[in-house]
Amino acid sequence: MPAVPVRERGVGLSDPEQSAGRRKTLELVNRMHNTGVQSDIDLPMIAVVGSQSAGKSSLIESISGITLPRASGTCTRCPTECRLAYSTQPWSCKVSLRKTFDEQGRPMGTAENIPFGPIIKDKKQVEERIRRAQRAILCPNQNPDTFLSGPDEDPNHRELTFSKNCVSLEISGPELTDLSFCDLPGLIASVGQGGNASDIDLVKDLIKTYICKPSCLILLTVTCETDFENQGAHQIAKQYDPEGKRTIGVLTKPDRIPPGEEEHWLRFIRNDAEPLANGWFTVKQPGSSELKTGITWADARAQEKHFFTSTGPWSSAEAYCQKRFGTQNLTESLSKILSDLIKRRLPELADELNNLLKQTELRLRKLPKPPSENPVSEIIELVSGFSRSLSTYVEGTPDERGIHQIIRPLHVKFKDAIKETAPNFRPYKYGEWLHYEPPTFLAAEEPKLGSDDSVIYVNQVMNLALQAKTRELPDNYPFVVTRRLIKQAVEKWVDPSHELFEAEYTVLVERVNGMIEEHFASFVHGGLYHRVKSIVDEVLTECHSAALKRIDWLLEMEEAATFTLNEHYFSDYRQKFLDSYRNARAEENSRGEEGLRPEELVARDQFEPALQIMASVRGYFQVSSTRFADMVPMTIDQELLRGLDWDRGVRTALIEGLEVTGSNSFEKSRQFLQEPPDVQSRREDLLKRLERLRLAKRELQTLF
Repeated sequence: MPAVPVRERGVGLSDPEQSAGRRKTLELVNRMHNTGVQSDIDLPMIAVVGSQSAGKSSLIESISGITLPRASGTCTRCPTECRLAYSTQPWSCKVSLRKTFDEQGRPMGTAENIPFGPIIKDKKQVEERIRRAQRAILCPNQNPDTFLSGPDEDPNHRELTFSKNCVSLEISGPELTDLSFCDLPGLIASVGQGGNASDIDLVKDLIKTYICKPSCLILLTVTCETDFENQGAHQIAKQYDPEGKRTIGVLTKPDRIPPGEEEHWLRFIRNDAEPLANGWFTVKQPGSSELKTGITWADARAQEKHFFTSTGPWSSAEAYCQKRFGTQNLTESLSKILSDLIKRRLPELADELNNLLKQTELRLRKLPKPPSENPVSEIIELVSGFSRSLSTYVEGTPDERGIHQIIRPLHVKFKDAIKETAPNFRPYKYGEWLHYEPPTFLAAEEPKLGSDDSVIYVNQVMNLALQAKTRELPDNYPFVVTRRLIKQAVEKWVDPSHELFEAEYTVLVERVNGMIEEHFASFVHGGLYHRVKSIVDEVLTECHSAALKRIDWLLEMEEAATFTLNEHYFSDYRQKFLDSYRNARAEENSRGEEGLRPEELVARDQFEPALQIMASVRGYFQVSSTRFADMVPMTIDQELLRGLDWDRGVRTALIEGLEVTGSNSFEKSRQFLQEPPDVQSRREDLLKRLERLRLAKRELQTLF
């Protein structure tokens, strides 16, 4: 049988008659890669890493049986993914563009697998197709099909210097076995004249995105014609695999080792220098001159075998070292290592996919609902839900956060503040200190008397009465005195009334704003939240004004008229106060007047008229203050809390204010419900992630 040229025959990574089970698991991992799920979970793979001119391309060509582009320009400026599959059908190669990242290098979501040209049947066409595909990857804003024709040369300029997106090759044929690996751009030591220094870091970052994953096997190519320490590929592999558990070392170009230095490189094969869990291998590939002459694959392998069996010190190396010489030994070991890794990872992948699916679904549920296809109905429903919640809250809820539970202590404080404005009468003259205790019947109603500065003495009341007399008969005093003392107390009710009102209004506003936040916070971007808040603020302002006017009206009424139909209540308290004042004065007046009856003591008390006035004022204060302490909270409740039908009234105000019933209601509502770009972007990313996770899970389920 004639020999097959090296560029026309491929070599698998293991025995072509490998088990069907191994082939099935590898095909599964390949299909999972098609979903783009490798950006979410750690899929097993082989990444070929090496510095430029390390012999990496020659190694890949001998494994895959295809020719890689070797010209300058687009060559090795993006990853090339090779998927080899055994098939009884004639050899074929499908080229696709795998887009997983956008122009800024961020994950796109679901991977895009874009076919690039028809399926190739002739191996001679592969090199050109790969070169054109690489150019298309580096120009993402252009239609890929434009690169399928035209001159087969690199463009004068590129949109990208390097790309994380890759060219995907699906190669099948009877001479191949099943394996996937990814050829990464070679590490750049220097950019040279006209180059871009940033390219060095770009390539490093690209390589890191692959080899940082624990299930990535690092096929590290090291050339023997350069000092080991000067080859950056080793440093970057050691950075992400410091213990060497998943790195497979390959020494290339052993025929170019300077004489006398072979033993140095044999120490790697023996795993004495830079030991790796999977050890080191060495291969010898044809040189460029031999490739140009069209050396066959069989001749290349024969030359490789002859080199290691006839050239010292390789030929005299230990038997276990001999098993690590040559492409065939390397490929067989790679096959076993990758197969074992896939078998170990499959059960873990199922758990990881399930966990990620749950996390992604949870994150989606936590996002605001997406905009409705019927925005007008959505707005109306949002407004109705808000107004119903507000109405229920104002009506009263049986929990500690209810408005009535919050304002009840404010009512008690208000009542005490009103009661503390009671005239602080004393039934003795200024400077005298009769024994006088506040009436016991006031203990529950007025917890404390006013300060000493607020005391009104009996002689002061008497002087007011005498000064006010005009044409009254003897022993008669003008009512204006009583009216004046009552008004002085009522005037002190203004501040407590306004303080109660503002405190209740603050509680209401805070809760209303909280409800607006609960119902509309996710609609800030489209302006719905701020518009609703503005409309409700206007409603609250109207209620505030109406309620405050009503409270001021109550104050004006109390100041303007001294009136009650509750005569029994008034008379009862008036008499109680009068008896209290008289008893205090009778105790003092009885000194030196033994034998006088109480009525005689009263008749002889010059301040009896003042006591009558004081008792009338205090009796009326009990009537009016009790009445007022009820009326103000009731007025606030009626005019502020119940001042507007929060269900129908607020709903109507919002519907009208949002203009969702007019001719342009659909567009206005759609604008109101617009999502913030970041929320929209998160939702799109999560939906894409959910899609690829579900696709990957379905693929995984086909194996079990």
